[in-house]
Amino acid sequence: MKKILYIISALTVLSLTSCKDYLDINHSPNSPDESQATADMAFPAAEMALSARYGDVLRIIGGYLSEHYAHYFGTSNYVGYSQFRLTANQVNGAYVDINRAAIANATFCRDKAEEDEQWGTYLAATVIRAFSFQTLVDAFGETPYSEFGSGLENLNPKYDDGVDVYAGLISELDYALSKVDLNPSVVTNLLYPGEDATNWIKFANALKLKLLMRERAVVNVDEQLKALVEEGNFPTEDVAWNCFTENASGKANPFYQEEFASYFGSTQTNVAMNVALFRVLNGDLRINAFFAQPSGGYWGSISGFNMSTSNNYKAAAFSRPGMTYNSPVYLISLSEVYFFLSEYYRKVAKDNANAKAYYEAAIEASCDTAGDLYGLRGGSAANIAAIKGGASRVLGNWPYDGTDKNLGIQKWVALSGINNFEAWCEMRRLGYPAFGGLSAEDIYSFSNDRLNASVLTAGELYTPYQVDAQIGADALVQRFPYAQSSQLYNQNCPSVVPNSTKVFWAK
Repeated sequence: MKKILYIISALTVLSLTSCKDYLDINHSPNSPDESQATADMAFPAAEMALSARYGDVLRIIGGYLSEHYAHYFGTSNYVGYSQFRLTANQVNGAYVDINRAAIANATFCRDKAEEDEQWGTYLAATVIRAFSFQTLVDAFGETPYSEFGSGLENLNPKYDDGVDVYAGLISELDYALSKVDLNPSVVTNLLYPGEDATNWIKFANALKLKLLMRERAVVNVDEQLKALVEEGNFPTEDVAWNCFTENASGKANPFYQEEFASYFGSTQTNVAMNVALFRVLNGDLRINAFFAQPSGGYWGSISGFNMSTSNNYKAAAFSRPGMTYNSPVYLISLSEVYFFLSEYYRKVAKDNANAKAYYEAAIEASCDTAGDLYGLRGGSAANIAAIKGGASRVLGNWPYDGTDKNLGIQKWVALSGINNFEAWCEMRRLGYPAFGGLSAEDIYSFSNDRLNASVLTAGELYTPYQVDAQIGADALVQRFPYAQSSQLYNQNCPSVVPNSTKVFWAK
């Protein structure tokens, strides 16, 4: 049987970001087989498939699970996420597309590059493949890896433990990095068009840093970390797709298309700032970049309730994410890299001076990113400069103190406007922000229709209204359920585990 390669154009992939997740386990009969496909076709398809899901549905779910987002007035699309409820069908589209389009195309491109000894392309494809697998592990805990197939040759791949997948990905990256100097040219791509492998090497190192810092919870990888940090070849700017060119279907940021455009015939709005994030961002100039200001000023809603019965809090009361059609999809921000380096110097190198320096650099980088985002929305030069220069004020709230608490809160805030999925991951790993014992009912009085944000301590989370009983009070969702298509059709899909079961690096 010929292997079928699932190649999707950038336009088609980005057009898949409608509100309904879909169940689709069959390969398109119109997709080319390997004899017809080229790396130039496969690589942008892999990038856009990852962008379409990582930059949209995973951002949305991560935003609700991290209490960055709460539900907007009236609509009900994501109230379940807001109550910490996830179903196998809701996460199926992300699982299928990342496997069948992102990983499959990246694997094909990598294998073709190896045949042709195109080692820059080999590295770039390995990075996209590894990033995609890492995302699946961080979301689902376990995922098919060692028996992954890009075609129809294995419909029942076994699920590998997350720790084994991580180890395999690090080995893949190490091998690709060892070969890249032999031929550093890179095939057509959207992340670094027209460049050689220089920035892909930095991206690979940043990805390794993230993998190792998470893996070290259960595996001794300190020597690997030491060698990587001493090499020091990390990105000097955010790693992000900036390829969204028009306010049109298939050409705009995927989250913008989902939530702010009407290309799919929907004008519903669902996502608002959460009161937990509002308590931290209020007075932080990054709020101007990360959220749009309604007429009544910035304000946050509560988790688990859509305010549909409220008379005091109509739609205009709540702040919405400050998105534009050309907003980037962030893979690894410079702020993240610096936060990981701060943690490395504190925990591994025992170098408090460098730990503090990178902590502060991470916040400066976050302010720079926020300023750039505000600029995309047409903000004035003076306001952009104020946001970029606001690090000292931000540091005043949670300065470097050598704890996971302050680092965790600062990282949560820095990611709130750019990468909510990774914020949810780091909250599970670091344990912060933590729950403070309050519930949504303590913050919002249903009988009096009054929202009193001041009762919530800044930097603490709260239990959503009607929280999923499986999760319970004062607890985070720890993983996604296995995808519906896998549960139905993969005979090797494990028995379902509760969404409260931690992934390997959070135990």
